[in-house]
Amino acid sequence: MRVLFVTSEVFPLIKTGGLADVSGSLPLALQHLGIDVRILVPGYPAVLSQLSDLKPVATLNNLPVIEHAELMLGTIVETQIKVMVIKSAGLYERDGGPYSDVNGQEWLDNPARFGVLSKVAAILSSPQTPMNDWLPEIVHCNDWQTGLTPAYMKLVEQSHTKSIISIHNMAFQGCYPPEWLSTLALPHTSFTSEGYEYHGQLSFLKAGIVYADAITTVSPRYAHEIQTAAFGFGLEGLLSKRGNEIKGILNGIDTNEWNPETDPYLSKNYSATKLSGKQKVKTALLQELGLDIGASNAPLLGIVSRLTHQKGLDMLLPNMPRLLDIGCQFAILGSGERALEAAFQDLAERNPGRISITVGYNEPLSHRIMAGCDMFVMPSRFEPCGLNQMYGLAYGTPPIVNATGGLADSVTDTNAASIGNKTATGFVMNETSPEGLLTCIQRALDVFNRNEKNWRQIQKNGMAQNLSWDKSALEYLILYKNIVQ
Repeated sequence: MRVLFVTSEVFPLIKTGGLADVSGSLPLALQHLGIDVRILVPGYPAVLSQLSDLKPVATLNNLPVIEHAELMLGTIVETQIKVMVIKSAGLYERDGGPYSDVNGQEWLDNPARFGVLSKVAAILSSPQTPMNDWLPEIVHCNDWQTGLTPAYMKLVEQSHTKSIISIHNMAFQGCYPPEWLSTLALPHTSFTSEGYEYHGQLSFLKAGIVYADAITTVSPRYAHEIQTAAFGFGLEGLLSKRGNEIKGILNGIDTNEWNPETDPYLSKNYSATKLSGKQKVKTALLQELGLDIGASNAPLLGIVSRLTHQKGLDMLLPNMPRLLDIGCQFAILGSGERALEAAFQDLAERNPGRISITVGYNEPLSHRIMAGCDMFVMPSRFEPCGLNQMYGLAYGTPPIVNATGGLADSVTDTNAASIGNKTATGFVMNETSPEGLLTCIQRALDVFNRNEKNWRQIQKNGMAQNLSWDKSALEYLILYKNIVQ
């Protein structure tokens, strides 16, 4: 089976968040199942510079905005996955990130940049494909950046290839003024409530939901949540109409990249049977971050996150003085809303040796925080799947999470029953509020400080979970087979 996996970012080439991790790991797991999978991604400088054996394979004509572009084919060295790249200097070869400039301002022509990505995916699936030797049976789209692909396939290219849209986060929908319809060569006749019109704007994500042959989300619970007003962000009615077709498949993690037994970023590797190494990693982390090493027995709470309202870390702020008073330390890595960044930085400055905050993206440090901390705080207000809580499980760092989406699907709350049957893997909030988060953290601290045997059991339960992509990839393969029949 041939699958074209369309995405706006892919690890290890380019990454801003969890989509890149999924786009790097899922195609590899599919390849292991015998699927002929190719990734399609924009030709950002980082992508062009890192692929091996990169060569031109076709010229793409009749594109919106730019008329034509070069299609390149290369290989990710680490995984040997084939990657198809749209090379267009005008659209993609810029300083900054995939979605915004060096100052964090969104590129004004993002509709063009990702409209072209969607159009190229549709062309490659059509009878007019310039790739005479490779035609996909499935086009697997991811998030709003690829949402126009199913619309182009059905309305413009007359493609008979089947399409899937995977929703990683409903909060981002790619809505733009209707003037983009002409620029992107989309039929105006489909700019209706039954098509890709959303409150007078062109919605990339709605286009995908309306025209794709199948819809997936990144956890079973999130598949149900997005059909409610609380999580559907205005599209819950449309999603409910297709509710029986929406399949939630929990993400896995790259267990080669995230494995405490082999992780090259750690000062000491460790396993569930040799957890003593974790304490050495903690001591090294305290030293690296300038935290009080004399308090190495104090609970160290880790955070690796975007600092945004969605991630719920504003609920942690009012609790931190209380937690500091009872001896906790904090290792924080992330960036996002300036007010949240400033609030955490202010607390860190007023509590030297107790709180460390690193603003930005740092892959090696994220591994060391995940391994060196005693528990991982992730109180997201909503979380389609989440990967960090799974990294916490794999590293014996019990997650403290909210009862939502993939967090609820992947973390089993600690209570008398789950301790007894050895299923407890973390701590789940009962209420989405600062008070609810504090109560949950206090429950975790109570076990950590008072019952070492139970804490070790919780760590080992988490580390024993099968968090790989194997099971999820099989579910995708079954879905692919069902829709091409």
